[in-house]
Amino acid sequence: MEPNVFDKIQEVDLKKTMETSYIDYAMSVIASRALPDVRDGLKPVQRRVLYSMIELNNGPDKPHRKSARIVGDTMGKYHPHGDSSIYGALVYMAQKWNERYPLVDGHGNFGSVDGDGAAAMRYTEARLSKISMELLADIGKDTVNFMPNFDETEKEPTVLPARFPNLLVNGATGIAVGMATNIPPHNLREVISAVVRIIDNQVEEDRDTEIDEVMEIVKGPDFPTGATILGRSGIESAYRTGRGKIRVRAVYNIETMPNGKSRIIVTELPYMVNKARLIEKIASLVHEKKIDGITLLRDESNREGMRINIELRRDVNVNVVLNQLLRHTQLQDTYGVIMLALVDNQPKVMNLLQMLELYLKHQEDVVTRRTRYDLNKAEARAHILEGLLKALDHIDEVIRIIRASANVAEAKEQLIASFQFTDEQAQAIVDMRLRTLTGLERDKLLAEYQELMKRIEELRAILADRKVLLGVIKKEILEVSDKYGDDRRTEIGYDEFDIQDEDMIPDDDVVVTMTHLGYIKRMTADNFRSQNRGGKGIRGMQTIQDDYIDDLLMTTNRHPLMFFTNKGRVYRIKAYEIPEAGRTARGTAIINLIPLQKEEYVTAFVAAGELDEDQKYLTMATKRGIIKRTAVSEYANVRKNGLQAIVLREDDDLIEVKATNDREDIFMVSKHGMCIRFHETDVRVTGRVSMGVIGMRIDEDDQIVGMQLESQGEDLLVASEYGYGKKTPISEFRAQNRGGRGVLCYKIVEKTGNLIGAKIVDDSREIMLMTNEGILIQMTVEGISRIGRNTSGVKLMDIDRENGITVAGIAKVRTSDDTDDDMIEPQEESGEEMASETDRENEE
Repeated sequence: MEPNVFDKIQEVDLKKTMETSYIDYAMSVIASRALPDVRDGLKPVQRRVLYSMIELNNGPDKPHRKSARIVGDTMGKYHPHGDSSIYGALVYMAQKWNERYPLVDGHGNFGSVDGDGAAAMRYTEARLSKISMELLADIGKDTVNFMPNFDETEKEPTVLPARFPNLLVNGATGIAVGMATNIPPHNLREVISAVVRIIDNQVEEDRDTEIDEVMEIVKGPDFPTGATILGRSGIESAYRTGRGKIRVRAVYNIETMPNGKSRIIVTELPYMVNKARLIEKIASLVHEKKIDGITLLRDESNREGMRINIELRRDVNVNVVLNQLLRHTQLQDTYGVIMLALVDNQPKVMNLLQMLELYLKHQEDVVTRRTRYDLNKAEARAHILEGLLKALDHIDEVIRIIRASANVAEAKEQLIASFQFTDEQAQAIVDMRLRTLTGLERDKLLAEYQELMKRIEELRAILADRKVLLGVIKKEILEVSDKYGDDRRTEIGYDEFDIQDEDMIPDDDVVVTMTHLGYIKRMTADNFRSQNRGGKGIRGMQTIQDDYIDDLLMTTNRHPLMFFTNKGRVYRIKAYEIPEAGRTARGTAIINLIPLQKEEYVTAFVAAGELDEDQKYLTMATKRGIIKRTAVSEYANVRKNGLQAIVLREDDDLIEVKATNDREDIFMVSKHGMCIRFHETDVRVTGRVSMGVIGMRIDEDDQIVGMQLESQGEDLLVASEYGYGKKTPISEFRAQNRGGRGVLCYKIVEKTGNLIGAKIVDDSREIMLMTNEGILIQMTVEGISRIGRNTSGVKLMDIDRENGITVAGIAKVRTSDDTDDDMIEPQEESGEEMASETDRENEE
């Protein structure tokens, strides 16, 4: 009795089965059909077509082959799907209006920008383009992994070596399950230059690359059809987040004809816009009277280029018609960017920098594997040559052994026993031709061996040093850029939507103040009036208990400020982002403006926008006497979320940051009254993420209170916590090597207290002292006594020590441009006395 077929039926949960099956289907579409790999920028079908063509020896130096042969080979060996999808991929890679740098050289009718389809595959022919050979270069040198094909009769590459970043250069588009990708094409020179920048930063400066650096190089998409991108906001969004909308407008000219009429000539269309459908749409709008004034619409395109002629009536405003065309047709279109690709076979949305870094990582793997392959081949050949040369040195004995042997196996055994040849060397010797015995042939073998040893040394150097490896990658991709690079086709124009908030803010001079407890405010450029030495000062702000003004500087609204913290981090915001406040207002807590970490506070801030080209370095000092010098460029792209500026020990804090130029003498002053002077070149330039070196050795209970530069003035001015101070000519401090204890610069006694700060000044300057109660006094430097190093100075500010008031900080201000001594009467604000308005500018 035959078994009942229904006995084999298994009951399953339909919901679970549908879920499982759909997930399997979705992952198959995502990983095996619709999405490109970030490394070579190809979908599986494209990769298989190109690999089939190279296997068919269908290179750019060979005749074109029938497309049907290529499709059949691809389908039979690697891609078990319909021939139409394979031919479609082949056609797409040959269309110059779709691919910025076509990977296939098509011969025959491969369609048109009007949307015409390609001829049947039996009619068209194709071969690899020259640039596609760069994708396949060295594929036979174990540079990439291979996997079995669908029936395990062939091997196919999982990725191509890709000597240029094809994903960004040619872009990609695809719809998977639940996700899609739409990556625009880019200019080859720009993309390769961005990769080179990443390499240079790692090799020359040993640092990571910021996304702003590559965005300065890669200006934006470069479409094969040209056109104009409107504004940079969409580009910025796409490059920073992986998603964005880019507005693209056709290129057109408005011409006046001899009869006085106007016409609009369109010469370039946005990417992926079908010209025939565009013309049909314009005609439809005219017929429906949604656009009035067009008398003639004609496609005048030919082999020389695109040309759409739109003639207008004499009485219409050409700009009105143009705006209607841009609003209602694809003469202006939006390109939605989704930078989605496969990373380790998983879909991932990436920004521009991530894509470039993953490509570079792929190239490191490819070049490493190729180098190891070449090294193994070279070492094997060198091993054979060593045996041949050794045999030639003993040729008579070798010939005797071979002649006396009964067979090849015996000859090999005797050679190995007599000369310690390896089996490979012995085989090469018995295979050696008689002509090798001539002196000329021996010289050739010796020259080959010497050349091989040089090559082996080079290959080993590449494998031993990543910087050498990166240098090889840089050289190769620059060769691709030089060979195939061209000028941009797509211009980036102005967009009215690109107006930023910053553009509406006047770039006025402002004063920014920071308190000890981290309150910051921005004020108009009003300064405090000068007072004589020993005065009481005026109130500059309302303070809370234990708070006082710690620093101030003058800048402009639009200039960026860099905030350096005790933890060695740096943050960056624009001055206008700091809330404006009155002079007696406390201000805003800095933690509301920058994301400070736990127990982190600002110790120095610099007006980054005012650094000139000569100021190449940022020199930093810590309270434990460490000094560090780093190129300004390493801090050019600091964002609001911060960046590591210096590596610190647990017991150390960053206290001072200054811009220098390789020509400065640096002064470091400790609270115990010691000072050291040394040239800045004694401090070698290090990367951003480094610790620095010892600038001044100090006692355990001492700390650095100031770091100043020789160019800032003629005298070293110091102030103590109880209001005493003096100035001493900097000429009294001889330069010495960094790392010493320095010399005495201030005699500390009970009435003076320890030093709280030091500034290098000249007599044209004014200084401001600040107490822990927020009291400020401003005085001219000229009025302060100039005395020797081993002295305590004079009273600069009357301090009420009994109530715990001390001097907390010292700052420099520039004298007013006004020459008279008359002061403007103070204004009233919040019941507090206000200072007169001057035009002073703070130096730091």
